[in-house]
Amino acid sequence: MLYTVDPRDKNVENWMCEVEEAMYKSIRHVLHYSITDYDDIARTDWILKHPGQCVLNGSQVHWTNLLEKAALADGEAGVKGFFDKLGRELLDTVGLVRKPKTKL
Repeated sequence: MLYTVDPRDKNVENWMCEVEEAMYKSIRHVLHYSITDYDDIARTDWILKHPGQCVLNGSQVHWTNLLEKAALADGEAGVKGFFDKLGRELLDTVGLVRKPKTKL
């Protein structure tokens, strides 16, 4: 999404408020995109594709959602299965961190 702010013929207080609003909208858009993209690609690819803060936020959104589903659907066994899945995801993330990095 592209937000434009035209400061011509406006007081600085007004167009700076417009800049602030555009920043909020941009952040919401990027965060929403990262959250909806979570289910579409592998988690390790998702981590590399999105900004770090969106990954942290999006992970918590999906963690909460998936834990609630597991607990409500299968009770203790569902939570245990989810715990095992989280362990595998953690190992995948560790493997990702240990890969050689580019200078970028």
